Amino acid sequence: MNGQPQLAWLDEQDLSFPDPSEALTQPDGLLAAGGDLSPQRLLHAYQLGIFPWYEPGQPLLWWSPDPRSVLEPHAMQVSRRLARKIRQGRFVIQVNTAFNQVIEACSCNRPDNRTWITAEMIRAYQQMHEAGYAHSIECFMDGQLAGGVYGLSLGNLFFGESMFYRAPDASKIALAALLAILRDAGSPFLDCQISNPHLLSLGAREMPRAEYLQVLAEHIRKPAIDWARWQANPPWGFKPSCLIDQDD
Repeated sequence: MNGQPQLAWLDEQDLSFPDPSEALTQPDGLLAAGGDLSPQRLLHAYQLGIFPWYEPGQPLLWWSPDPRSVLEPHAMQVSRRLARKIRQGRFVIQVNTAFNQVIEACSCNRPDNRTWITAEMIRAYQQMHEAGYAHSIECFMDGQLAGGVYGLSLGNLFFGESMFYRAPDASKIALAALLAILRDAGSPFLDCQISNPHLLSLGAREMPRAEYLQVLAEHIRKPAIDWARWQANPPWGFKPSCLIDQDD
């Protein structure tokens, strides 16, 4: 016996989760398996700092990693070249006008054709969008969807799920627009869930789970972001909050 906690299996009739402190350390943050992707369970999970992530052929897996990857609204690393693209206005930002297209594109945006955004996941987050909890920020170029990001929003927090691009920098511009919305709402960070080199290069940092859960508990009680306002008046001409000297 090595003292490693045992993985909990969820009952579809019971929405409860183990405490995140009981998550495994190998693989980091794996907390439970089973259950379903009902709107009620998803809402309860995100309120506890837990999210689903699994690949086709695996059971439904639930995670609460330690540390957690977060990107503060002022901290995105924006190159001067990208800032020029934003100022030029060639890319047009919209909010919640193409949610289904964004999530479908994210599910296909993998070079090896492997994705965790299964048909079951797509249906679940479409339901969350219809219920007013899931949102997309879209980047259009010449009238065509060029990139975007989607996720869930509770209080003044946003839990990023995935992003995609069809034109260079389109996903970064959508992400910068999302951070402008979060900055306006007084949000402490964008939840990026699991760290990776790309996120770190954009300015994300790793936050201990205990600290993350404290911030989460406070900010999901804040007034909700007014997504109808942003859909009617997208963040045109938003100013990048952080520049770096590199030109590429």
